[in-house]
Amino acid sequence: MLPFKDDNPTRTFAIVVVALIAVNAAVFLYQAGLPYPEQKRFVYSYAAIPAVIVGLRHLPFETGFPAVGTLFTSMFLHGGVLHIGGNMLFLWVFGNNIEDLLGHVRFIAFYVVCGVAAMAAQVMIHPGSVVPALGASGAIAGVLGAYALRFPGTRVHTLILPLPIVLRLPALFVLGYWFLLQWLGGQQALGAGPQMSGTAWFAHIGGFIAGMALIGVFQMGRRPPRRRPRLDYGDDYPGRLGW
Repeated sequence: MLPFKDDNPTRTFAIVVVALIAVNAAVFLYQAGLPYPEQKRFVYSYAAIPAVIVGLRHLPFETGFPAVGTLFTSMFLHGGVLHIGGNMLFLWVFGNNIEDLLGHVRFIAFYVVCGVAAMAAQVMIHPGSVVPALGASGAIAGVLGAYALRFPGTRVHTLILPLPIVLRLPALFVLGYWFLLQWLGGQQALGAGPQMSGTAWFAHIGGFIAGMALIGVFQMGRRPPRRRPRLDYGDDYPGRLGW
């Protein structure tokens, strides 16, 4: 299932979501433009490698960047066009409403905390892994968890693949199905080992749970956006206005 739109209008422009998409795209273009040896060095320097973060292994070259810092920088690296494209689509569909809910500054903090928590979960589950974990999906999973909790009944326009069918499904169903896939993938990775999987399943799981757990904390003391007054001229008025 590929969600591409929701029936959940916002009252503020999602400037942070747009900025995050722009930054991720810029980093990806820079990364893709590097010659292969430099590109590999760039990824290994700034992606989250669990064994390096916990001190079990060391990179064969000096980066000058603390390993624990990659819990943050890894959120802005991606492994290919489909990887970044899928992540940015999910951020665009679901992120604007969470930014609207929290406000711009709180949303930045929420996004970063969820992303770091997601990568930390991957490190804790596979501390000996030497596979670089990268991508914004952990932070975006936090956004999905918050959305599922705050807007469970919102209809999401979802493309059902491989059939060219579009359905309007409740957000809780779409995101619950997504989480189930991550959980099943995580169970397989536990049995096969992280080296056999190209997906950081537990970053997704950890980010989703972090988003659900933290959305209430980040909303504390936050006034909801002011609603515009509803102008109601009756059901028989052809130009009925309302927000």
